[in-house]
Amino acid sequence: MNQEILKKRFKDFALRIMKLVRALPKTIEGKAVGNQIFRSGTSSAANYRAACRARSKKDFIAKLGIVEEELDETMFWLEMIMESNMMKRQLLTPLFDEANELLSITIKSKVTARKNNQK
Repeated sequence: MNQEILKKRFKDFALRIMKLVRALPKTIEGKAVGNQIFRSGTSSAANYRAACRARSKKDFIAKLGIVEEELDETMFWLEMIMESNMMKRQLLTPLFDEANELLSITIKSKVTARKNNQK
């Protein structure tokens, strides 16, 4: 999968996170979780774009590490929303699955970049 397709997937993911945050309950818990998932979910997209513009392989690998952390945090907040019953699980499953796929792609890209950097 090329970088342009992945940039679009990450951007679409961030837009879906924004839509999710708008739909969360306007309770103390909903607002707190919404702030957290908004930051991590949109940050993963912004940091992927930054990784694509990295100045070196080492910089690329470091930026992918940030993307990995942000996606993992986003998945945590999605789990919290589901397990606390703030929203129905079936509404969040597709978004969780996309986060998991993006995380898997990011990890594989990081592993490949490390291998290529050692040559």
